[in-house]
Amino acid sequence: MSGLRATVAQLSQAQKPSAGTPAYSRFVNRRIGRVFAAAAFHARRTPNQVSLASGACSLAGILLIALVRPSFGLSLAVTALLVLGYGLDSADGQLARLRGGGSPLGEWLDHMIDAVKIVLLHSAVLVSFFRFDAFDNDLVLLVPLAYVCMSSVLFFGLILIDQLRRHGAAGEPNQRGDSVVKSLLIAPTDYGVLCLVFLAFGTPSLFVVLYGALLALNLLFLAAAIAKWYREMAALGVRA
Repeated sequence: MSGLRATVAQLSQAQKPSAGTPAYSRFVNRRIGRVFAAAAFHARRTPNQVSLASGACSLAGILLIALVRPSFGLSLAVTALLVLGYGLDSADGQLARLRGGGSPLGEWLDHMIDAVKIVLLHSAVLVSFFRFDAFDNDLVLLVPLAYVCMSSVLFFGLILIDQLRRHGAAGEPNQRGDSVVKSLLIAPTDYGVLCLVFLAFGTPSLFVVLYGALLALNLLFLAAAIAKWYREMAALGVRA
């Protein structure tokens, strides 16, 4: 146990920069991930194995959403599986750093699992609303459909802008401040917050309000992000 604690402490000193990181990921999920990463390290597991475990937990939660009628018990099970999957998603990268660095395969696997997960999660909500007649008004089905579209665009946009910045196309990210206030303001964009909203999944009327509010906030964030990314790329073109 002392070895595990020492490894957790070591990982806490080797975290990625917190700038631009939403509050749940920054203050909760990274800490959960440290414990999982340390346990996986002592169990001689690889980062890719942790990534696959993350995907398996998330998929199990998603299948429950689509296949089981909403109830309080289902809400707890789904939330636990999604939160566990997200914690393991943080652990794979931390484990890779602990082992001396990641690999192209590991980064690809991590991103592929994320891409599949965000599409399947909102698709499962759509299936649940339809299968179990959660609402009289079919227009409610547009909410998870819109979430699928928004999440896919945001995920692709974040990956693309990160790659352009990483290759020196724009140096702005290094200038971002490490602001706790900013972390709190962008908290609604955090996948972990979305996971917690499923605690209300057993009460569809409450869930759709919280879920819809997150969608609206994420759409505002996406609009602001697109405008910001456009200015960055336009400035790059001028410099070129």
